[in-house]
Amino acid sequence: MNRGTRVAFGLLPALACTGCVGWQSVLDPHGSPALGLDLLMKFIMIVCAVVWVLVVAMLFVALARRTPRAEPLMLGRRTQDRMRIAVAGSVAASVVVISVFTLASYAATRMLSVVSDDELMIRVRGFQWWWDVTYLAATPKESFRTANEIHIPINRTVRIQLEAADVIHSFWVPSLAGKQDLIPGRNNDVRFSAARAGTYRGQCAEFCGLQHARMAMIVVAHEPDSFEAWRQSQLKSATEPVKTEEQAGRELFVAKACSACHTVRGTAAAGATGPDLTHVGSRRTIAAGVFETTRGSLAAWIADPQTIKPGNNMPMVPLTADELHAVSAYMAGLK
Repeated sequence: MNRGTRVAFGLLPALACTGCVGWQSVLDPHGSPALGLDLLMKFIMIVCAVVWVLVVAMLFVALARRTPRAEPLMLGRRTQDRMRIAVAGSVAASVVVISVFTLASYAATRMLSVVSDDELMIRVRGFQWWWDVTYLAATPKESFRTANEIHIPINRTVRIQLEAADVIHSFWVPSLAGKQDLIPGRNNDVRFSAARAGTYRGQCAEFCGLQHARMAMIVVAHEPDSFEAWRQSQLKSATEPVKTEEQAGRELFVAKACSACHTVRGTAAAGATGPDLTHVGSRRTIAAGVFETTRGSLAAWIADPQTIKPGNNMPMVPLTADELHAVSAYMAGLK
């Protein structure tokens, strides 16, 4: 570990940000179609619980009425008729329950693909192990890229176009939508809307390699005016550095290998292999949810990404301690 790496880890307050964006649960729905899936799940669980209680109750009744017999069991005609009716009724009840479950599941599935006239179009590409997010618009100047963080307005249908760049991934934000796979060579999509403003955690739900468990995402739901303000800020080029250290960091970023993989709009850095870093300092986390975004965590990630997230595609760029301080200051200032 070189001096720059030691400095970076000295700045880093923690090696994970598990609780920095809240928690995720299918039992805490806050939008369509998550509410429909929640109702379906609760309905099936309640019906199955009632069936189980009835079956267990009948078992106890049968055990309580059982009497020892020395001779072979002989049933009267009336007893046989009652048993036939009981069996037929049980079969009929099973058919009805399964049919109701099928219809309810069909109705819930239909809710997953409800089309709206005013959909917000976002393309999400899954990589090992991060999410590339592109906001699509009618004109190129209104489109922009970000990473690992999706911002949406409340009460508006969002259509996520899903693509996989390498292996199979799965997009899952439990409080807002069900799971949908990202398959190489095939385009899928998922639609949902948020009912209230808030921050919702999601993750990849399909094993996709060594760092699968550290491939999280955040969905931030805004009031419409707040979302529009955020969108306008994202359309702007990178913030011009004011401090001398930040200016030196920008020069280093463009001169080093960083600019070959990353884009910072407004500079010569125009790489498309890694995440767009134009406004990385304003994101809640980096490295797909591994760290809360601070100058210290940025420095640690830049200094030695393979130690933090082994197997990722970002190489370690040799930097001195002073260079690392400058680049991390520049990254943190990209709001």
